[in-house]
Amino acid sequence: MQLTIEKLIYGGAGLARLPADEHGRGKAVFIPFVLENEEVEAILTEQKPGFAKGRLDSVIQPSPLRIDPRCPYFQRCGGCHYQHTTYGHQLEIKAAILKENLRRIAKLELTSELQIHSAEPWDYRNRTRLKVRPGPDFALGYYKFNSHDLLPIDRCPISSPLINRAIQAIAATNPPLDGIHEIEFFANADDTQLLLELYCAPGTPPSAAQSATDHTKPLLPEIAGVAALTNQPEPQRLASAGASELSYVTQHATYRVSAGAFFQTNRHLTDKLISIATADQKGTTALDLYAGVGLFSSVLSRNFERVVAVESSLISHADLRYNSPANVKVVRGMVDQYLRTVSRKLQPDLVVVDPPRGGLGASVVHALVTLGAPRITYVSCDPATLSRDLGGLLKSGYKVEHAHLVDLFPQTYHLETVFHLKR
Repeated sequence: MQLTIEKLIYGGAGLARLPADEHGRGKAVFIPFVLENEEVEAILTEQKPGFAKGRLDSVIQPSPLRIDPRCPYFQRCGGCHYQHTTYGHQLEIKAAILKENLRRIAKLELTSELQIHSAEPWDYRNRTRLKVRPGPDFALGYYKFNSHDLLPIDRCPISSPLINRAIQAIAATNPPLDGIHEIEFFANADDTQLLLELYCAPGTPPSAAQSATDHTKPLLPEIAGVAALTNQPEPQRLASAGASELSYVTQHATYRVSAGAFFQTNRHLTDKLISIATADQKGTTALDLYAGVGLFSSVLSRNFERVVAVESSLISHADLRYNSPANVKVVRGMVDQYLRTVSRKLQPDLVVVDPPRGGLGASVVHALVTLGAPRITYVSCDPATLSRDLGGLLKSGYKVEHAHLVDLFPQTYHLETVFHLKR
């Protein structure tokens, strides 16, 4: 059917509406790979009581901002969502989506300017995770869009040049990777060294894991090490060859990042993100929650007498301890549990939170309100959970002082934000 795209929403799709009926305005239809105000032909693929999903068949009236995608896999691969428009327009889309989420969920209209930070929109990823199809028809790739079928690729234009060379080297040699279902490529800051993480299917024997690491390590001189890991519930190492960590050097600090640890993925904007989160922050005590390997706490330690950094992951916690100077107290534990034990004892001048996509949740928001720090810096990768959490913080008396959109994920719908709150 022919539809008009009203706007783009978080998740990469455009919103259109079915024709109105006796019950009122038409049901919302979500269609990927479209742009605002375009007239399109779409095929309905799924009907739910409150909405429908569709597949783009053709663009009848294209947006003047529509361009040809750079990647030959675009629309077949599920990784990118916005390659069909200019990068400047991508930023406008993300800013509009962020503001709409804030308005709808947090009941917040930004009174200060939303500051937008961008960088090179291609070759930016320092970490890329691909699916593996072992055997005689060996392939590396992503899942096809809206599918669990493998789409073999020979390069990924949003990944670093070194990662792409490694993808091609592995694809060309078809190493014995029995039991390996995913490979994660992690490049250091200057794209000169690579750490490979091979994720094993449940029950993979250590001998097969060791064989996979031994055969993969020599494929490229820049591969510093290979680690074979189990994936559940937390990565555990089955085998390794060469180094099991990389040294990631930024303008602010140098970080040890081990196989299985979390680190930010945009090699061009890491320093900008650190600067935005930590600049002009100083005092006696800072609390860094969901601290990872210490991206922020290592820098905060220079302007605070002490920093308390809390991280639950065993692997990231070990790197956090290694990366932390003497005035950083490192705690391994769940954030909500930690806050319940210290809420009456700790009086931080600043709390930095960088939660996973699910956000803080009601219990952590309540604990932060009880803690009563005068300043909170909230680093988020999901505008919906950010808005939900901000709603609770704003009701308790916090106000947004500065808001930043840091585009760590060009060509995709994902967006990173940093909100500075003051009470």
